[in-house]
Amino acid sequence: MSGQAVSFGGLARQIVNEGIVTAEIMQRAASDAQTEKITLISHLVSKKLAKADQIAWLVARDFGDSLFDLDAIDQSLIPKDLVDEKIVRQFSVVPIFKRGSRIFVAMSDPTRVDALEAIRFASRLAVEAVVVEEDKLARLIEKLYENMTTADFSGFGGDVELDVETENNDDKNANDAAGAEEAPVVKFINKMLIDAIRMGASDLHFEPYEKSYRIRYRVDGVMREIARPPIQLAPKLAARLKVMSQMDISEKRMPQDGRIKLKVSKTKAIDFRVNSLPTLYGEKIVLRILDASSAMLGIDALGYEPEQKALFMAALERPQGMLLITGPTGSGKTVSLYTGLNILNTVDTNISTAEDPVEINLEGINQVNVNLKTGLTFAVALRAFLRQDPDIVMVGEIRDLETAEIAVKAAQTGHMVMSTLHTNSAPETLTRLRNMGVPSFNIATSVNLVIAQRLARRLCPACKSPVDVPAQSLKEMGFTDEDLATGFKVYQPVGCSECRDGYKGRIGIYEVMKVTSEISRIIMEEGNAIDIADASRRSGFNDLRRSGLIKVMQGMTSLQEVNRVTGGE
Repeated sequence: MSGQAVSFGGLARQIVNEGIVTAEIMQRAASDAQTEKITLISHLVSKKLAKADQIAWLVARDFGDSLFDLDAIDQSLIPKDLVDEKIVRQFSVVPIFKRGSRIFVAMSDPTRVDALEAIRFASRLAVEAVVVEEDKLARLIEKLYENMTTADFSGFGGDVELDVETENNDDKNANDAAGAEEAPVVKFINKMLIDAIRMGASDLHFEPYEKSYRIRYRVDGVMREIARPPIQLAPKLAARLKVMSQMDISEKRMPQDGRIKLKVSKTKAIDFRVNSLPTLYGEKIVLRILDASSAMLGIDALGYEPEQKALFMAALERPQGMLLITGPTGSGKTVSLYTGLNILNTVDTNISTAEDPVEINLEGINQVNVNLKTGLTFAVALRAFLRQDPDIVMVGEIRDLETAEIAVKAAQTGHMVMSTLHTNSAPETLTRLRNMGVPSFNIATSVNLVIAQRLARRLCPACKSPVDVPAQSLKEMGFTDEDLATGFKVYQPVGCSECRDGYKGRIGIYEVMKVTSEISRIIMEEGNAIDIADASRRSGFNDLRRSGLIKVMQGMTSLQEVNRVTGGE
């Protein structure tokens, strides 16, 4: 092995000789890092080929530099204005403090003489390297530059390049949007999109006000302010986004819809669904991130309890009937639908979907974009599907009686129908159909399964902390004596370098209700949602509140979060 290692550079050879990675892995890693235009250490750590702390210890020992823990630094005291963000990101370095005419720079690879020279030239100060762990350094860089202010924007030089895929680009739009093509505007918008993807945001909001302009992301279901660029740039930012999403930039009085497809690598593209809305002080533009990989997560990643998963899978295996998913906007209904479709998507099955709009493209499924302007409604699409020999039909949403009646008819004539409604719980979904005008008999004989769902923020495993809650308080929140006998721990969010506010990611909370013979009887007898909910509990189906409490017992989320998403009921 040592013979092979000789061909590596000094640092790579030391890592191999120390036994942190093999020569074969290092050979591939060195080549891949060069292709990706990132440092070797960054590649090794990001691909989990080596641990950051092992490499940092080795580098500090062998190169005689100080080893520093970035978790111990006060980020507000970091002199980030001394060096341009472009240099920080290009070389993966951060100036952490200044002493006299000397600047101390955090870096994971002190052999990067070019980085030290760039900082020395930019700051006009003597530079001294301080070795840090690569993963902590990457997180620090993201935190330092995720909140760009007006001053930051004026000197923005982040060289972020994106490949925007467009069709039938309108030359008139391009000419009218000359201001939108200015380099700082283009780079700033690109950075906002890339940062949103990196942070796992679901939506981006570009919001003009009378005296300010605000950019916010929705991350883990919660809005966060990210940047405040100068208000004077509002028209240029809006124009740039409209050009990218193929909108008419001359139309500023009516809402418009568009789409952006970004190639972030040779093998991965991210879609953004874009909507513009004229407001009192300009156009507000909202982008929804549509990541096709979310549909490929698999049912095990969604957070169903074992018995709930079994009910879902059993409903998917039935040749006919309706499977309905309900919940508010942003509760993950689309991901649940696509997960089911992905399971059913085989070469011997004919699947058609009507959506408004199609959010994720799935190979092998016939997807139709509903277009009210041309008369292509859900009902019209459904009627056409039934003349095209379908096995499975997915309707994006049942909004009216006409769509509901056709969907029910399809479910009763040998087709599997999947759809969504906007109701608060599974029992309310069945009464909503009746209120639309669907006869009780048709509901009772066509609906197989109803799923109500919410998304709760998942506690960060690195920093969550146990908290003492009196037993009586736990009982008042809905825990049973049997629950308390298990001795489970309640955890609360804390916040650390791994997360932002004690939460990291989201987990699904579900109410999965099979339409049993008892529930069918209640529907036929015109029973209300309360009657159906009581029967559901008797059948052993957990409601949303109970499912949330189970996630608390499992240490996945907090009581505060369950109260937030289930209303504390």
